[in-house]
Amino acid sequence: MAERIKVSLSYARPPGADSQDNPLPILRALDVDAGTTIGQAIEQSGILQEAPEINLVTMPVGIYGKKKTLDTVLQPRDRIEIYRPLIADPKDARRRRAKRDSAA
Repeated sequence: MAERIKVSLSYARPPGADSQDNPLPILRALDVDAGTTIGQAIEQSGILQEAPEINLVTMPVGIYGKKKTLDTVLQPRDRIEIYRPLIADPKDARRRRAKRDSAA
């Protein structure tokens, strides 16, 4: 019997991605066989059916904020993250907030 490891998966849905306009993240705890890759774990999680906007060809993935490839082998307690494109440039958004706050 193969050893099982615990990992988690995280994906922050963009606003309007579901019928309820719910941008809450999808979080999953998974038990996978040792030697499972990021791509295999994502497939096994069922998230691709729940969030059809995910495209693993164009969307990067990572573990704890560091980009990885889909063939990266998981370690116990890794957190897989699926990254979506940014809606706004963080620097521009920060500048707009600072300008708005200084005018008030």
